[in-house]
Amino acid sequence: MEKGERGEGEGGRRKPHVLAFPFPFQGHINPLLQFSKRLVSKGLQVTFVIPFTDSNLDLDIDQAQRRLPPTLRVHTITINPDDELKSADDFFNHFEKVVSLKLKEFIHAQEALGNPVSCVVYDSIMPWALEVARDQGVVAASFFTQSNAVNAIYYRVHEGLLRVPVKQEELAVLGLRLGLPPLEISDLPSLVYDFHSYPSSLRHVISRFSNFKKADWVFDNTFDTLEEQVVSRMASQWPIKNIGPTIPSTYLDNNILKADQDYGLSLLKPQADTCSKWLDSKETGSVVYVSFGSLATMKEDQMEELAWGITMSNNHFLWVVRQEELNKLPINFIQDTADKGLVVTWCPQLQVLAHRAVGCFVTHCGWNSTLEALSLGVPMVAVPQWTDQTTNAKFVMDVWEVGIRVKVDTKGFFTRQEIDECIREVMDGERGLGIKKNSAKWKKLAMQAVDEGGSSDNNIQQFVEQLVLRH
Repeated sequence: MEKGERGEGEGGRRKPHVLAFPFPFQGHINPLLQFSKRLVSKGLQVTFVIPFTDSNLDLDIDQAQRRLPPTLRVHTITINPDDELKSADDFFNHFEKVVSLKLKEFIHAQEALGNPVSCVVYDSIMPWALEVARDQGVVAASFFTQSNAVNAIYYRVHEGLLRVPVKQEELAVLGLRLGLPPLEISDLPSLVYDFHSYPSSLRHVISRFSNFKKADWVFDNTFDTLEEQVVSRMASQWPIKNIGPTIPSTYLDNNILKADQDYGLSLLKPQADTCSKWLDSKETGSVVYVSFGSLATMKEDQMEELAWGITMSNNHFLWVVRQEELNKLPINFIQDTADKGLVVTWCPQLQVLAHRAVGCFVTHCGWNSTLEALSLGVPMVAVPQWTDQTTNAKFVMDVWEVGIRVKVDTKGFFTRQEIDECIREVMDGERGLGIKKNSAKWKKLAMQAVDEGGSSDNNIQQFVEQLVLRH
């Protein structure tokens, strides 16, 4: 094994060894993997440990490894499928039981190999990982993949300071205390305002706050200026350090790798060449890019309204419709709109958003996608579906002013006319001019945060220095 692969620095001295441990969903893998690249660029070695579930069994680890730095290694933990897991609670309990044991075994194995783990950086949605690390005598850092605003709301629910169901009159006080804009009930995370639909999900989401203050470090994938008011109000209540946006460095400071253009691990196979060739044939700013991420699903009637709304806007469009969602499209939609649009089952989102032809991003406002659009300066049409997306969409339109949120009726239903009007306004309307200007502003601030000496870079550097001192 080469010296660099073993994690040794100059003079044969072993580098601090970080174990990065994401929850196995794409929106959780991406930010922690990019944070791992940052740590490697600052002299640490990292093992990225991915629990394998039925959703990522086809992930090509060998191919991914070839695209990563030699001191960033990928290790997998296999979870055997269990047909008896009927509920979310069953899954989480089984996941914790199996993975915590294998995580301990891996830490022991690294010790035996003479390359002991110095720190575990774990996804905050798995608070039990802190106890696993402590049991092995290893320090730990909790990594949050949501905005500070969403974390602040969930934290108050966990502490009993915000009781569900939430009453509208409570929101004015909530906003003042947390540094949030004026909120409606529907601006809260859906797990809070519609908790009857997701009782077990809400329990698991807020469980991350059960012990996070006991972690040695707490990180969040955002940056200070993006959520200045919330950061200021919550600083006395929790020790979070912002280290984002965790976007490949090619699009920000370009200080990690010469060709750091994507995250490096995709659970779905992107149709990269198809997307690239199609976009290259389009004029600057003429394309509407539509994607709702790797998990969100949409009812068939809403898929139809979205399809015809996009078509009515009379723009070229690139629409990501996952394989399992294709049957919800109107009959012959792909063939009938082939002169204007391209429908793919997955695409390299960062490269698409960065392409000169893209002028608008129709998105569910998952936090990772929102940060990508902010960091690349792409105006948004927000169509939130659930979890934190509703709160993110509120900030997109009313705080950062980088997009328009689609209006819905009392049942959460949007029309094709609304989709059409929002796209037209962002692409060509007077309001769109201000949105484009604000998008450029936030892109610049995102770059400053991660560049050398920026707020996020400083927080990462301090973490590295503290680990080196402990080591």
